[in-house]
Amino acid sequence: MSNVVEIRWHGRGGQGAKTASLLLADAAFNTGKYVQGFPEYGPERMGAPITAYNRISDERISIHSNIYEPDYVVVVDDTLLTSVDVTLGLKEDGGMIINTAKSPEEIKPLLKGYKGKVCTIDARTISMEALGKYFPNMPMLAAIVKVSKIVDEERFLKDMEESLHHKFAKKPGVIEGNLKALSRAMEEVKGL
Repeated sequence: MSNVVEIRWHGRGGQGAKTASLLLADAAFNTGKYVQGFPEYGPERMGAPITAYNRISDERISIHSNIYEPDYVVVVDDTLLTSVDVTLGLKEDGGMIINTAKSPEEIKPLLKGYKGKVCTIDARTISMEALGKYFPNMPMLAAIVKVSKIVDEERFLKDMEESLHHKFAKKPGVIEGNLKALSRAMEEVKGL
């Protein structure tokens, strides 16, 4: 299955990495792709490291395992760079997206010699300014869409708007803030 794109998410419990992986699966599914989105937990507690995965393909997916050689890695919490080998198995023709205020050049020395594309995005600032709270998952979701081009950006934003209107019909501020965070994140990814 050479057309399968595999993504591994690294975050901490409560940061929304699992939710973002499932939203990405929904967005890709809405474009007619075959998808998988699933988490892997260690100790299930707030703040504990978690891993989530996506497989996205134009063909039926027959693999049902964790992802060991991802095309892309999304790091929702940059403190994991020193405690988890986020580059493990990462293909050099893919890339990484890391939530940090630092530039890709500042982050590369922490990546165990990884030679592929490294992108950064300040999801903290974006979410604080757009939502008033620290929810890094939406900016990170937009960043992986921008970097991987797994789904069309305009279609993705339209699907997310519809999904948010459905889920938060009685909270228009949540809808508006999340849409602002998604759009802004697509514009602010560094390292493309």
